Amino acid sequence: MALTINPDTYNQLLIKFQPKVIETEAEYQEYGDILIELMMETNRSEEETAILKLISALIKEYDEKQEQPKPASPHEILQYLMEEHNMKQVDLVGKIGSKGVVSEVVNGKRSISKSQAKTLAEIFHVSPALFI
Repeated sequence: MALTINPDTYNQLLIKFQPKVIETEAEYQEYGDILIELMMETNRSEEETAILKLISALIKEYDEKQEQPKPASPHEILQYLMEEHNMKQVDLVGKIGSKGVVSEVVNGKRSISKSQAKTLAEIFHVSPALFI
């Protein structure tokens, strides 16, 4: 169902918010604040709804253009979890293998096996899929 908007009211909102393509992080934050303001409006007019949709589209467009971080590798996840839990390699010896195996796994020189992934998942209370 298409909105029926009052051009004068809509123009006033355009003047107030001055929407344009987002080019900086500061503009992105500003538009996020505008979006929240419009979403919090309990009796939002059709014109405000139209502006809300426009601002949402501009935010989405900016988000889609941002470089996505590359996924962490299983050994990077392991290193992170070990750091967060104040663990050293020696803490995993005997649980996922010998001292040499643990060193190779933690440093990414050896893949994490399914059984090691299951053990690590139990140790860190996460899904084994993180390590595979």
